[in-house]
Amino acid sequence: MQVVEFNNKISNQISVSDLAMEQLAELTASEDGMSGVRIFVSGGGCGGMAYGMTFVEEPTEYDCVLESDNVNIYLDAVALSFLEGMEVDYQGEGVNRSFVFKNGFANTGGSGTCGACGGASGGGCG
Repeated sequence: MQVVEFNNKISNQISVSDLAMEQLAELTASEDGMSGVRIFVSGGGCGGMAYGMTFVEEPTEYDCVLESDNVNIYLDAVALSFLEGMEVDYQGEGVNRSFVFKNGFANTGGSGTCGACGGASGGGCG
């Protein structure tokens, strides 16, 4: 396991807004036995990658740990390779509040269609 201290940013890979850090710290503190959160990547195909988070009791030996004073964020090497330019933010409007993954990497190139089936992005292949 690689431990990397960060102050809301790890090189050019990922950044976390101050508000998102506050919310992550609050959520982690409210869950007994949780040491932090894991940012994960899933999917692929026409719809692109999907990003999410889950609580972590213990990191694995393959995790990179992004440490701050209030919360640990765990990423495995595979996920980290898909997070180039990613910003994790927390936004809310009225009662609707959520974490938002802003991926600058996804905005580079591409035609918005699937090369295999020709369908629109988000279509049948993925």
